[in-house]
Amino acid sequence: MTQPLLIIAAGGTGGHMFPAQALAELMLRRGWRVTLSTDTRGARYTGGFPHSCKVEQIASATFARGGLLARVMVPLRIATGVAAALLWMRRDRPNVVVGFGGYPSIPALSAAWVLRVPRMIHEQNGVLGRVNGLFAPRVAHVACGTWPTELPRGVTGVPVGNPVRMAVLAEAGAPYTPPAGGALNILVIGGSQGARILSDVVPEALASLPPDLRSRLHVAHQARDEDGMRVAEFYRDHRIAAEVQAFFGDIPTRMRDAQLVISRSGASSVADISIIGRPCVLIPFAAATGDHQTANARGLVSAGAAILIPEARLTPAALAEQVESVLTQPEAAAQMAQAALSVAHPDAAETLADLVEGLAA
Repeated sequence: MTQPLLIIAAGGTGGHMFPAQALAELMLRRGWRVTLSTDTRGARYTGGFPHSCKVEQIASATFARGGLLARVMVPLRIATGVAAALLWMRRDRPNVVVGFGGYPSIPALSAAWVLRVPRMIHEQNGVLGRVNGLFAPRVAHVACGTWPTELPRGVTGVPVGNPVRMAVLAEAGAPYTPPAGGALNILVIGGSQGARILSDVVPEALASLPPDLRSRLHVAHQARDEDGMRVAEFYRDHRIAAEVQAFFGDIPTRMRDAQLVISRSGASSVADISIIGRPCVLIPFAAATGDHQTANARGLVSAGAAILIPEARLTPAALAEQVESVLTQPEAAAQMAQAALSVAHPDAAETLADLVEGLAA
């Protein structure tokens, strides 16, 4: 009997690709064949996908980048991608197509709609992205990573949580070491968009901490390539032990060892923090569509696991005050870590996989 085929359509950012990877890992274990449909930009995030997951790079584009000519060409590039998706879906018809958002998911979802292949989408954020908003009325299920999620009229969502990669699940509920003495590990992650403000504010905030705290800091700071050198130099000049990289391939391990996480509130980051269970300071990306990063943060903030600082109020002094309050109150920090676990959805991938298999049936 031929193994059933799942096509996962995703791309653009790690926020789309990480939950897609989590589903791919689980469906392969359940005996499915899995193909990832993405574009060249999304392909940058495929390094962690299982080797048995086939990757189809097809043409797509977004209106959000490029000049006038590039934007004029967007419909043509998307149409080319849809045609390519139709061709390979006819050769090897999928049982189910799941979209995770981003413009690279348009070709596969469009082809699935034309061919009447069972299809669903997963929305990571508390507000539907543009592409998921377009397809929401045209799919069997809208699986929601953040609940409640703002949905179009007439569309019903299924709360499932945000799937996390197996590397994150391996650290689920790892014991937390309160900041009572010894090294103070701080993880700074900004996601793939809008991280520059963290590079501007976080180093200065940490440098202003009292000397007894500052001397114990070990910082892992994710910074854009163009910011990395100046951030590393700042830490070095202020004698703060720090690793500065554009991307950490071992985020789950670093998060496990952290006493505090300073982060944007992208859906994947919020999910990782809740699964592993760590105190955090969240700075929502102010330009996020529909202010969805603020919506993403609500669960951790309401549970008492996170301190939220709006971008408009983010200053070195404001951040330093919150960081110091966590690092000087070990019991409160431990309570924050436990509170993070209370809003976790470690079974999100399993729930999503059950929906996929239900559609196939």
